[in-house]
Amino acid sequence: MQRHHTRATILSTLFMGLGQIYNRQFIKGFIFLIVEALSLTYFIQNLGRAVWGIVTLGTTSQHFEKVKGIAKLVKGDHSIFILIQSLITIIFFVLFLIAWYMNIRDARNTGAARDAGHTPGNFKQSIRYILDYKFAQTFLILPSVGILLFTVMPIIFMVMLAFTNYSAPNHMPPAKLVDWVGFETFRSLLLLKSWSHTFYGVLTWTIIWAVLSTVTTYFGGMLVAMLISQQGVRFKGIWRAILIIPYAIPQMISLLLMRNLFNGQFGPINQYLKFFGLGGLPWLTDPFWAKVTVIVVNMWVGIPVSMLLIMGVLTTIPRDMYEAAEVDGATNYQKFRIITLPMVLFSTAPTLIAQFAGNINNFNAIFLLTNGNPVNGNYQYAGSTDLLVTWLYKLTLDQNKYSMASAVGIIIFLIVATFSIYNYRRTKSFQEEDMIQ
Repeated sequence: MQRHHTRATILSTLFMGLGQIYNRQFIKGFIFLIVEALSLTYFIQNLGRAVWGIVTLGTTSQHFEKVKGIAKLVKGDHSIFILIQSLITIIFFVLFLIAWYMNIRDARNTGAARDAGHTPGNFKQSIRYILDYKFAQTFLILPSVGILLFTVMPIIFMVMLAFTNYSAPNHMPPAKLVDWVGFETFRSLLLLKSWSHTFYGVLTWTIIWAVLSTVTTYFGGMLVAMLISQQGVRFKGIWRAILIIPYAIPQMISLLLMRNLFNGQFGPINQYLKFFGLGGLPWLTDPFWAKVTVIVVNMWVGIPVSMLLIMGVLTTIPRDMYEAAEVDGATNYQKFRIITLPMVLFSTAPTLIAQFAGNINNFNAIFLLTNGNPVNGNYQYAGSTDLLVTWLYKLTLDQNKYSMASAVGIIIFLIVATFSIYNYRRTKSFQEEDMIQ
């Protein structure tokens, strides 16, 4: 009895490509041989240092040494560079292990085909098989590598930073080394009074902001869409064009314009109020009015988006349903509650969840309008209107508190991911899609 699959498996386990060569697939075998030879050359030089780097984050800090009576600067280990290089090497090692496993599986399957009396395909036939049956998977390799290097790896790096003490001014390489501190950063953020007061205050406002901004823009857009769609309303196209202008204008321009309109006692809004004898309001300098301002301005920017979305849904609701409700004597409110609202929510629930998640991370609205101000003396590097994401920005770029910013980033991810997955799975559109499958 032939045992080609066993021999091919053993050979491929010992060295990539040997099993393919044994199966008389010489070109494929030599490609695997070259891949392993290059990989071994790279890992022999770098894998040991990568493990050392991940464990220690460096052992020598930058310092001065006297050489013949002259102080000479000795460059130390840069902990962050070591961490990045080590992470890249380990990711490459994981990819190599995946390729090694694929090489073994390929050799085993080809050997099993030989045992069954089939002739192994040559390199040209293998290419043809990939193009005919595995084209989609093969085509996705390049974008998958891009996602791994430019999305997954930075996320892993951010998570690792949260477990270090990488922060100004005491632990900034190369002058000072960075060390692993476990969950100390999270403990400080959640329990240490100076940090926890800021975190819970900013988190509370972030949730309030996300709820109010989502509800106001969604139901505001629904109200406008229903008003325009009413029978008897003339010039619907003109109304739609006028109301879509805030959405058509770049958001940055709209927010900076609004910032100037609400700015101080001499801003145009306050000038109009004073003209009518109402007096001015501290729109951007008082914590309460600053929060009111950002919510109102967000409605100006966000309602047109919801209006367009809901107007499209309203056109899909059969007119017969409203006519039947009228025959049964339903009022306008009953028609809205029983017909319009359920059908609109059914179609737009996933989008509504996405809007809520997006508002938690709505950096532009806060940063461009108030920059997180007014200043709150009880907070650590945060203002009264800062969201978690804008606070994270200030911690990173203004204060160099990288470990704390990474911890905040992880918490933002957990909040958004948990909320989105849980609520999306509870929507009727998801449940009916799952039943169809």
